[in-house]
Amino acid sequence: MAATRSEEPSLSVAAAHLMKGVVYRDTHPVPWHHLMRLQAQVRDYVAVLGLTVVIDEAEGYAFLRSQPSDDEADGQPAIPRLIPRRALSFHVSLLLALLRKKLAEFDASNADTRLVLTRQQIVDLCAVFLPASTSEARLIDQIDTHIGKVVELGFLRRIDDAEATYEVRRIIKAFVDAQWLADFDARLAEYAAELGAAR
Repeated sequence: MAATRSEEPSLSVAAAHLMKGVVYRDTHPVPWHHLMRLQAQVRDYVAVLGLTVVIDEAEGYAFLRSQPSDDEADGQPAIPRLIPRRALSFHVSLLLALLRKKLAEFDASNADTRLVLTRQQIVDLCAVFLPASTSEARLIDQIDTHIGKVVELGFLRRIDDAEATYEVRRIIKAFVDAQWLADFDARLAEYAAELGAAR
């Protein structure tokens, strides 16, 4: 039986959803289907804008990344960045590192694909790296602010229930990669030194 028009893959649907942000297989099944069917066309389409598509089929996500700029190499004018770089605060970077390490530990010991943490577990992860002089209420407020930023960046997803739980989105692996994780202990030493200087 022939596919109906609504079932035909659409370049517009795939590209438009990628332009809006990360496309997840579990939460965006329709655009994900279109993207999987039209990967080559989507790559060609966004390349004109100086973008490249990053797809991880095993983890179930796709997003756009700016192509490396050669600054007018080959006599061509440089393409302005459509996807801005985001400067992350020290504490947000630390939280991302801790979540990535937690995900690596989870993957090594669990068959499940979803790492879900409570707000308290995230607070406990961060608390050891924050100044001891901070009051508990202020400490939790600070960590809640950092959690909110990580949710906004798309690396955590709030799960609506009474316990305030969060899913660690697997796209974090694309931004905090294996090499970065291999240097994690050295980075923690740097964090500890910075915290010591700030106290």
